[in-house]
Amino acid sequence: AEMTNYTSMNEFLLLGITDCQELEPFLFAVFLTIYILILIGNGAILAIVISEPRLHSPMYFFLGNLSCLDICYSTVTLPKVLDDLFSNQKTISFMGCIIQLHFFHFLGSTEAILMDVMAFDRFVAICNPLRYTILMNHQVCLCLAATSWITGFSYALLHSIMTSRLTFCGSNHIHHFFCDIKPLLELACGNTELNQWMVETVTGTIAMGSFFFILLSYFYIISFLLFKSRSCSMLQKALSTCASHFMVVILLYVPVVFTYIRPSSGSSMNQDRIVAIMYSVVTPVLNPLIYTLRNKDVKGALNKAMRKKLCSKQF
Repeated sequence: AEMTNYTSMNEFLLLGITDCQELEPFLFAVFLTIYILILIGNGAILAIVISEPRLHSPMYFFLGNLSCLDICYSTVTLPKVLDDLFSNQKTISFMGCIIQLHFFHFLGSTEAILMDVMAFDRFVAICNPLRYTILMNHQVCLCLAATSWITGFSYALLHSIMTSRLTFCGSNHIHHFFCDIKPLLELACGNTELNQWMVETVTGTIAMGSFFFILLSYFYIISFLLFKSRSCSMLQKALSTCASHFMVVILLYVPVVFTYIRPSSGSSMNQDRIVAIMYSVVTPVLNPLIYTLRNKDVKGALNKAMRKKLCSKQF
């Protein structure tokens, strides 16, 4: 019987966001609305960045990458969540689970590294404006963006290969609404110490290292603005741009640190599910709002595009 348990784990059952079935129709409507808003908001920013010549600068190139990441990131989890809430068939194949885990960590870690790149871009733009176009030329921007995506992919590949090699036995119930590393390790048999070390140490190093780099960039930016900059308009514009980026950083890093770097003993599956909603659902829907509400260039480009659309419909 024990041998059967070891070999027959070819699918998992996702227990979802809530244990209360009466809430599922309401949650379906909420998450469908959120997913549509994510696609519209981030899709609009991506389209504007591509089509508006005024926004063909490094800052908006990276913002376009962020919008693309947010669309993909939410698409890894939300369509499956919606399917589970609608059909009540909450199973996922073993291979489907590993693929979801891979893409979730690939896009999440890419976003974390991209936050560093965006902080570095702001540091160069504010502290070294005369050399900005030379230091952040088209080739450098492509290189930085590609490095973010490749590093994120490599890190996630390591996670997914190591998880796929584990043996699963006993219960196949995942106490989550998607396949994440920590709930899967709870179901694994045998030694998972290396996997636990990967989650707590390697993920911790990436998250805390990235966050420290961002804080360091902002320390230099604020020091420069307070002690070397004499232009009030430059100070106001720089603080507005940096505030948008820093709000996005906080929205991303606080839940990630809470979920992955906290010791397993202090972990609750219900807490993890609530926190996961923050970084996988709430952050992608808020990012476009934060950048458009605080950024005159993006707001202006969106208004121009909407006016153009309305005029073309009238004639």
